[in-house]
Amino acid sequence: MIVSWNWLKQYVNLDMSHDELVDRLTMSGLNHEGTENIDGDRAIDLEVTSNRPDCLGHLGVAREIAVLFDTPLTIPDPQPAEDADPITDHCSVEILCPEKCFRYTARLIRGVKIGPSPDWMLDRLETIGVTPVNNVVDISNYVMFECGQPLHAFDFAKVTDGKIIVRAGQDKEKIEAIDHRSYELQPTDCVIADSSVPVAVGGVMGGADSEINDATTDVLVEAAYFDQLCIRNTARRLKLFSPSSFRFERDVDSAGIDWASRRCCELILEHAGGKLCSGVIDVGQQPTPPQPIVLRMSQIERLLGIKIDESTAARILAALGLDVSAQSVESITATPPSFRKDLTREVDLVEEVGRIYGYDQIPDNVNVPMSASIKQDSERTLDKIRGVLTACGYDEALTASVIPDVWSQTFSPWTDQPPHQISQPMLGVLEKASQNVGAVDRLRRSIVPSLLEVRRINEYKFNSDVHLFETAKVYLPSSSGLPDEPWKIALVSDNDFFHVKGTIEALVSHINPDSTLTTHTCDYDIFDADKSCELQLGGKTLGFVGEISAAGKRSFGLRRRAIAAEIDFAVLAETAVIIPQFEHMSSYPPVTRDFNFIVENAIRWEALESTVQQSGGELLESISFKEIFRDTDKDGADKKRVLLSVVLRSANDTLTGDQADAVSNDIIANCQKQHGATLVTS
Repeated sequence: MIVSWNWLKQYVNLDMSHDELVDRLTMSGLNHEGTENIDGDRAIDLEVTSNRPDCLGHLGVAREIAVLFDTPLTIPDPQPAEDADPITDHCSVEILCPEKCFRYTARLIRGVKIGPSPDWMLDRLETIGVTPVNNVVDISNYVMFECGQPLHAFDFAKVTDGKIIVRAGQDKEKIEAIDHRSYELQPTDCVIADSSVPVAVGGVMGGADSEINDATTDVLVEAAYFDQLCIRNTARRLKLFSPSSFRFERDVDSAGIDWASRRCCELILEHAGGKLCSGVIDVGQQPTPPQPIVLRMSQIERLLGIKIDESTAARILAALGLDVSAQSVESITATPPSFRKDLTREVDLVEEVGRIYGYDQIPDNVNVPMSASIKQDSERTLDKIRGVLTACGYDEALTASVIPDVWSQTFSPWTDQPPHQISQPMLGVLEKASQNVGAVDRLRRSIVPSLLEVRRINEYKFNSDVHLFETAKVYLPSSSGLPDEPWKIALVSDNDFFHVKGTIEALVSHINPDSTLTTHTCDYDIFDADKSCELQLGGKTLGFVGEISAAGKRSFGLRRRAIAAEIDFAVLAETAVIIPQFEHMSSYPPVTRDFNFIVENAIRWEALESTVQQSGGELLESISFKEIFRDTDKDGADKKRVLLSVVLRSANDTLTGDQADAVSNDIIANCQKQHGATLVTS
């Protein structure tokens, strides 16, 4: 928000230096971005946070200055003279979309003369970067930058039948705005129309057909209150941004609409002439009165660490526009003004008193009670996950939640429902080098496609050894209309399949050493059928891991091997052991035995592994897969050799050869019985 030094002087006495002014404003929450000297004036750029739309006008900033420097504030009291001719004889207003436009007011001035604005107004507008147009348009802009309430002036002769109809846009309906570009409207937009066509995009920009020009004689002044989200969505979808939409998105003072309308009409009568029709058309909801808030003086000391007497606190609140209805040593009861919708709780009043009193007045060593924050179990589990993956050589990535539809269709292991589509595609998410994948407008159902894109980017930049993980939400369609948002953990690496699977096994073991991870077959086109599996934990699907197939690599423009995995954080967190555990390690030596089994091609590793695990019993410490080898001449066309290794160890004494042989024989016998395995002995 750029404000003019000379303009501010109309409302408050600026007898302080520029540096003192901007320092105090910065300390109170209006951060000073810079100042530029323009033709004897100063353009002061202030950062206005989204919760303070009252400071998007000179009056709001002047009010802050008046409170900070304890100086009087002068606010104009517009009382435009009215003619006997009633406005209702010429104009009517109807709201057909009350959910998009809460209130609409209109005043009519007849017989105006369009011309240049007075020099003082031109100087002020030019200081804040507004290009002058003509006296009526300049006045509507002037009042908006004065109080923060956007207004619009229509050439009333161009409003068919004198009717203003506030309605939803019709599908594919078009309007030419005052920037002389055509825009296609939708039912989600709020449209200001006459009896036949749209004359403005509500809250965003007026239409070219009804704009003020040199031939205009009758002016309809609009002041309205629109829904914030509706204006925001329309402005972003149309890429049509204006000072009006900027203010409506952040909310305006619904009780200040009439003041802004009267102020605009008063200035038009003064500088463009004409006669104001009597009365005002005011339709829609009337402002809801704010509720009083009780501020306990003890809370000021508890939260700020210093004592501020009730008279000082009451004076600050009253100067800020609050209505102080009760005051005592213990508490103050005050009702916020309509332009301060951010004041709803006692702590809000504590903050107001503190920032105006001056945070610099609070000593560094004040004794403010503090409560230690406690991490939730889910946060501690995530910390463990990040620690393990980082230790395994993975870097954490952060990618966008919106992806192209073609990526979304490539891999969606958690749902077969179509993804949610956003109305405004994301821009700048993908690099220029990316393939032509269409609009980036789908909420992702898996993190893996996003990480594969990061992988592709690194390949094209010749970055090797890229191992990535991401913990984030995915968006799964549900019957409620809003998506479910479960947390997932995804990995992408160029290590081999078993290395990545081992990383996940290490992760599961670190989260809960007693948990057992099992594997099952899975069938996804993105994965190589021979190097992929579904992971289960406690009978629930934990996730999926696999080497990206040739078709998958083509889909994402990959040239080198890539392994991807995605697991469900909720399933993993259910088994998490948050409190660190320990177990005694055996001090006795291990015994290693290797097995080379001939089995049918259809036998999968997880089945063989499970049998070996059960056969080994409590003496089995670990199982390691070594390799698969096929020799059709010796073993047959449908056979394969699976080489594996087991480590046996006792916790109580040194294993004897007979004990190790007994376990080995059980493994061989059970594998032969359950899988038809034959041990290769030579």
